[in-house]
Amino acid sequence: MDEDTQQDHLKAYGLTYWMLQKQQKVKWLLNYRGGSFLMADSQELRNECKIRGISFETLSDSKTEEILTMISSPSQNMEAVVLEKAPKIAVYSPKGNLPWDDAVTMVLTYAEIPYEVVYDKEVLSDQLILYDWLHLHHEDFTGQYGKFYRAYRAAPWYIEEKQKAEALAQELGYSKVSEEKRAVALKIRDYVVGGGFMFAMCSATDSFDIALAAEDVDICEPMFDGDASEAGYQNKIDYSKTFAFTDFTLERSPMVYEFSSIDTTPKRKIPRTTDYFTLMNYSAKWDPIPTMLTQNHTSLVKGFMGQTTAYDSKEIKSNVLVMGENKTNNEARYIHGIKGKGFFTFYGGHDPEDYQHRVGDPKTELELHPTSPGYRLILNNVLFPAARKKKQKT
Repeated sequence: MDEDTQQDHLKAYGLTYWMLQKQQKVKWLLNYRGGSFLMADSQELRNECKIRGISFETLSDSKTEEILTMISSPSQNMEAVVLEKAPKIAVYSPKGNLPWDDAVTMVLTYAEIPYEVVYDKEVLSDQLILYDWLHLHHEDFTGQYGKFYRAYRAAPWYIEEKQKAEALAQELGYSKVSEEKRAVALKIRDYVVGGGFMFAMCSATDSFDIALAAEDVDICEPMFDGDASEAGYQNKIDYSKTFAFTDFTLERSPMVYEFSSIDTTPKRKIPRTTDYFTLMNYSAKWDPIPTMLTQNHTSLVKGFMGQTTAYDSKEIKSNVLVMGENKTNNEARYIHGIKGKGFFTFYGGHDPEDYQHRVGDPKTELELHPTSPGYRLILNNVLFPAARKKKQKT
């Protein structure tokens, strides 16, 4: 999985998942040649690699033992983690097409990793317990319809999506979409606390935390929920209820395409040509979880925009790991934490290979980006629940 010898990093993850589905254990060699995968050799596996266009090397038993011995040495910042079972994956996404694309759905499809789509009905009926890994689609859990009001309130797709959301909320027994979305956020919170793994990108990250913090507070203006927001609601926000963020200020104006001060998009002054973020380096033996989540063939990843591009470092809780950051702008791009018995990862931006994706833009063709470092970070999270857990230092 290093940079020079693997021609399709993304499909390699799909092959690993395929092996796990066949009840074959895989060793993930953390920090060894870009985080390579070690599998039991067979003609079927070789054929599958060739069909999928994945580069591979065949090792003798003695060479394999030599590599594993080297990795186990205390002098090497490497570790061999056993992947045991293919995690069952759910993607939280509205039924039907939307005017934007979801990077996780695209890369799962490209890598040939199966997933099931769930939405509010499934979440509120406690079906998340059926899954090991949950991805949150580009979503607004505050009930403000993505803060698209100023630019798209007259657009047919916006009007249609608003009507669908209101109808679904009523069907599920809620008088307002904001109340229904808050109930969904609380169910997802319970899923993570109970031991689930949640991965979210773009606006699903900060809007989820805002919904939790505003559990008992009406923060929506009349054009979103039909009545006025609660007076002085900023002072009633409970930061203790959030997963990752604290001390943020909500954006009151419905005419501003922004949820809060968490997102650094309006404050960014970084030219596209120099917009990169750096992945942190962890001890593979003592901190295998963040090491798994940052496996890549480069430590410098190309930046990309989104409604929520990155997170203000001052508004991230001290117990949350910042795994990728742009120090120039004092922003975090990729963060991870523990909540109860479960885990969460938040990844800023919309599409790692589409710098500034806009509503209506064509989807990214991953066939053109088979070695994408930004997409590898997503797939690291997909395989993480398959790992045999060891006691970690932090």
